[in-house]
Amino acid sequence: MAMPKSVSLAAVAIAALTLTAGIAAAKEPVLWNLTVNRIDSLKISPPGKNAWSAEQTLNDKDHSVDPDERLKITGIADGVYDVKFVDAKKRTCIVPNVALAANKITSIDEKELKGCTP
Repeated sequence: MAMPKSVSLAAVAIAALTLTAGIAAAKEPVLWNLTVNRIDSLKISPPGKNAWSAEQTLNDKDHSVDPDERLKITGIADGVYDVKFVDAKKRTCIVPNVALAANKITSIDEKELKGCTP
């Protein structure tokens, strides 16, 4: 016996909504700036590779990340990365081995900054 079109269309619509909800639930990693300065540039690289990503501050409406502000990280898979940023004081800092994962907020704290260059 054939299924009425209205039932088959409803089933397709429910399946599509379920798939869309699953995709929407997978959010990008978020980096939380717990340093004392605004971050004006931020890039991600596999550890020790110096293969820096696209500029991540472009993901923020004002293209910078104020202290205690969070930044969505795009274009990377879950993993461990080096994070390089330039702050408002023009220091360049690299924080090694930062774990980034979808649906996770990871912070960079002022105490973690060692070897920043002016």
